[in-house]
Amino acid sequence: MTIILSLRFMPGIVSARRWAPNQMPDAMLVCHCNVIAEREIRQVIRAFLKADPWAVIVPAKIYRELGKRGRCCGCFPNVVDIITSVTEEYHLQIAQGLIEPATTDARPAARQDKRLGDVNERRSTGNRAA
Repeated sequence: MTIILSLRFMPGIVSARRWAPNQMPDAMLVCHCNVIAEREIRQVIRAFLKADPWAVIVPAKIYRELGKRGRCCGCFPNVVDIITSVTEEYHLQIAQGLIEPATTDARPAARQDKRLGDVNERRSTGNRAA
């Protein structure tokens, strides 16, 4: 069980508060370099999952959406943990029928159009080496 400490400094007094992993507040700063809160990261992940439930989400994709860059990248392991937990919650909600998954039927056809070699390469198939 992970325990996260939040220290509040007052003149001469230091107090600590402990949170269980499932009770952490959303307003906690994840990235101190860019001042990004956990709430913002969760919102971006949910938006990505709403568009495509099976998309691969990485910290760089989240930071690009927020218009930020990883500076020291010390927060990336925490961002990966948040991605994992939000994705797991989202897929559990889909399995329970609480969320209607987005249809992704159009995407494979669009990708297949990009892979047509004879149209993109502008040469006949007889000239291929492989």
